[in-house]
Amino acid sequence: MSTLSSPIVFIVDDDEDMRLSMQRVLKTVGLRAELFAKPQDFLQRNIPDSPSCLVLDVRLPGMGGLEVQHKLIEAGINIPIIFITAHGDIPMTVKAMKSGAVEFLTKPFRHQEFLDAIQQALQRDQLSRRHRNEIAELQGRYKGLTARERKVMDLVVSGMQTKQIAAVLGTSEITAAVHRGHVMHKMQAGSPAELGSMAERLKLSANR
Repeated sequence: MSTLSSPIVFIVDDDEDMRLSMQRVLKTVGLRAELFAKPQDFLQRNIPDSPSCLVLDVRLPGMGGLEVQHKLIEAGINIPIIFITAHGDIPMTVKAMKSGAVEFLTKPFRHQEFLDAIQQALQRDQLSRRHRNEIAELQGRYKGLTARERKVMDLVVSGMQTKQIAAVLGTSEITAAVHRGHVMHKMQAGSPAELGSMAERLKLSANR
């Protein structure tokens, strides 16, 4: 795996010893870490196009961890977050988890507990990236359809047979069959059911 596509763990904690300790633990399993003492420095970093996650201290000078999480959400930056704190604040934990945090670890935590949370976060990011790539590919295929083919796709997905599609379009059954074939080919769908699944995923992504 190249360095560019290797997973990276961002760590934001104002305690230098804590930052270096977590970095050493990550090195034992071959994971690369970037360390930040201030959240502002991390927020200026361009997140690379590779699996990543963020280890974020809840209590930081100037800007708390929950505020950092909110800024990332506002900016549309989708990175899994593991919160760490020396203060077991249950309401804060609930708020962080509701906003999508992967885990909330209370210092001092065990190395294995930390590594398990990191692996979970990286797996979530990999799945999220795969999903976004698949949706982008589907959107690209759909944009390649003509206006007539998009109409045919809607009719196929609604369950209509070729003869019914021809009647709706006011064209011959042969012409309708040709359009239908183009749709199936361009969308790379093996069956009407698969085309329906693609249409549903495109609809869901458009509504987000």
